[in-house]
Amino acid sequence: MQFDIDPRSPVTPSEQLADQVRFAVAAGRLGAGERLPSVREVAKGARLNPNTVSRAWRELELSGLLKSRRGSGMFVTPEGPAIAAAFRTGMVAERLGRAVGDALAAGLEPEEVIELTENACRAWPLGREDVSEKDGAAQPAAGSTLEKGESR
Repeated sequence: MQFDIDPRSPVTPSEQLADQVRFAVAAGRLGAGERLPSVREVAKGARLNPNTVSRAWRELELSGLLKSRRGSGMFVTPEGPAIAAAFRTGMVAERLGRAVGDALAAGLEPEEVIELTENACRAWPLGREDVSEKDGAAQPAAGSTLEKGESR
């Protein structure tokens, strides 16, 4: 699994890592019982300090998504997919709610917002391998409502 960290994002690199793992688990790209890459591997590949990766893994462990096995690494827990799916749903609902609120406050009619949302869904490149394989989680284009690294 590769990780894509945006140094310009207001979201810390450790939060970006944690979110990418959550999204990969929620989407089924990482399943229960699967081992995550080591802190050292991720740090080297993403050009991060190992402490940053450790912080992300620790956050995911505290949430119940990961479990450390002494000497073996970090693994997705049996509850991990449900935890990740709930996180993803909550995050997306919050972001969509803000976007819809902004659109309505800007004077768009609800039907227009629905049409814009449907068009955005149809335009999304879900089938592109470079999007889904790049970092384990599909990421929207810069400037979109669901911008990568946007804070929760």
